[in-house]
Amino acid sequence: MSKPSELDFEKALAELEKIVARMESGELSLEQSLATHKRGLELARFCQQKLEAAQQQVKVLEGEVLKPLESVTSPSAAAADSDEDS
Repeated sequence: MSKPSELDFEKALAELEKIVARMESGELSLEQSLATHKRGLELARFCQQKLEAAQQQVKVLEGEVLKPLESVTSPSAAAADSDEDS
């Protein structure tokens, strides 16, 4: 069993799917169920954090987080640039 920090999203999700299948089988003892549940929560949190980070990156790439270039450039900076070109 790897620590979540040593996993990538796909491996963590695959392990989480196996945990769900084991718990749904009903073959685990109470102690095993508790330990397995704890591990499942760790993996679910890890996957959620990875998804949130990916979603944030998509927003940046789509420009929802970044300001349009026109609003970043101040009028005085634009005027100074045009004066230098003359």
